[in-house]
Amino acid sequence: MSSKIEANGSKLDGLKWLVVVALVAVGVVGNSFYADQSLLYRVVALLLIAGVAGFVGFQTTRGAAFVTHMKEAKNEIRKVVWPTRQETGQTTMMVVGVVIIIGFLLWGLDTFLGWVVSSVIG
Repeated sequence: MSSKIEANGSKLDGLKWLVVVALVAVGVVGNSFYADQSLLYRVVALLLIAGVAGFVGFQTTRGAAFVTHMKEAKNEIRKVVWPTRQETGQTTMMVVGVVIIIGFLLWGLDTFLGWVVSSVIG
């Protein structure tokens, strides 16, 4: 992307982010102003305002980069080789076994050091 396009994008991006902030402010103030109205109506209105704010935010350079990043992350997740149920169970049992062994070692060390200290101080 050329720097001229990025510069024009950044000028408009500032305005777009200002619109997003204004929409969020309208949602917050409107929700408190209309506190006596039904919760359903306020939630629907907030969801609509959030949808419009999100749409405007995704039109910015950073918003588009975020969408691209999420699509790439989704593609990377598809490439992951997930362990089978048997492998997960075996790994879990190994971790539990090591934790138990280390727990007994620390308990023994604590008991021994407690015995040593109590022998020294009387």
